[in-house]
Amino acid sequence: MMRTRPLKVALLGCGVVGSEVARIMTTHADDLAARIGAPVELAGVAVRRPDKVRGGVPAELITTDATALVKRGDIDVVVEVIGGIEPARTLITTAFEHGASVVSANKALLAQDGASLYAAAEQHGQDLYYEAAVAGAIPLIRPLRESLAGDKINRVMGIVNGTTNFILDKMDSTGAGYQEALDEATALGYAEADPTADVEGFDAAAKAAILAGIAFHTRVRLDDVYREGMTEVTAADFASAKQMGCTIKLLAICERAADGGSVTARVHPAMIPLSHPLASVREAYNAVFVEAEAAGQLMFYGPGAGGSPTASAVLGDVVAVCRNRLNEATGPGESAYTQLPVSSMGEVVTRYHISLDVADKPGVLAQVATVFAEHGVSIDTVRQQGKDGEASLVVVTHRAPDAALSGTVEALRKLDTVRGVASIMRVEGE
Repeated sequence: MMRTRPLKVALLGCGVVGSEVARIMTTHADDLAARIGAPVELAGVAVRRPDKVRGGVPAELITTDATALVKRGDIDVVVEVIGGIEPARTLITTAFEHGASVVSANKALLAQDGASLYAAAEQHGQDLYYEAAVAGAIPLIRPLRESLAGDKINRVMGIVNGTTNFILDKMDSTGAGYQEALDEATALGYAEADPTADVEGFDAAAKAAILAGIAFHTRVRLDDVYREGMTEVTAADFASAKQMGCTIKLLAICERAADGGSVTARVHPAMIPLSHPLASVREAYNAVFVEAEAAGQLMFYGPGAGGSPTASAVLGDVVAVCRNRLNEATGPGESAYTQLPVSSMGEVVTRYHISLDVADKPGVLAQVATVFAEHGVSIDTVRQQGKDGEASLVVVTHRAPDAALSGTVEALRKLDTVRGVASIMRVEGE
């Protein structure tokens, strides 16, 4: 039997995502009520600019006083889609204090201060759900928190930023340079006027911190994530990748150490074999590849951003939280029981693709090989081309600690016969 008193939802933010949340709540009200077991009512919408036209949102619901809205006491669920650290953090904790559960899409806040938000939710007996914070519409957080809760996850590797994937895909498919591909992404609305958060990997790093924390049941903060942007990737890098049967993606990689005693989280461009499922992810789509002990290899794929896809994830959380409230229960909270240390990037074991500009004369290859040997890095393949006294030397290594590879590169720069290091890129997915 359906409860007649509606569950009340307060919406913080009514931009691209918030307006879609409001629209879906209104147009699908009957379906949502049937799925939850009670009507759901949009009780208030907090915005910064009240005069802006917002189709489908009754004017009487609009307020600029977000604090008063979350303090009302009759609100069941607060949906936070304003982003940033403050005032979002204070509004979320205030919501908990006044008896409301929270659904958030705020990856930056969760990556920086998720532990304190979890603690506040637990203290006040409320839910904290955030499916929309990573990979848009793709069901990912809930499968990691719930469906795979009985398994041991060893690795999570994915494309979690649509803007960077669009740019790299265009560079790969058309031969365009970075700036040309970025200009196209901006014109099509995939890139912001200031794309720094995307192209420098900040957005993906926040998502990596969230994924690593859930996957490995340990606290991983944004500061723990190694981050490297993709602005230095060139058409020449793609040409080299193609010669290896690879393409280039900006990857978020979270993995458990071989001995199980630590974890790492990192974001950087990498060459990946065309045979790997992530290599075929095109345009602005996202995909996350999960490796679990019992389940094996799983891949989650779909639109990773945009108003409607992200709103879909938000509303899925709203339904789950509302069901919990009807049952006077809460869903899963923070699981950080392992308390594993987060290792530095230097301890990560990976492969490298290194392109060198060298003098075209006898003995250069021997010198270069000696440097690799002195640093304990084994060479897999070498390709050399020379003309008019200059040459290019491409070295692909076997797996080795990142610190050893970095030390190798620094030593190579000091060789008189090495004119410069044209590019350095990790090789993943093998």
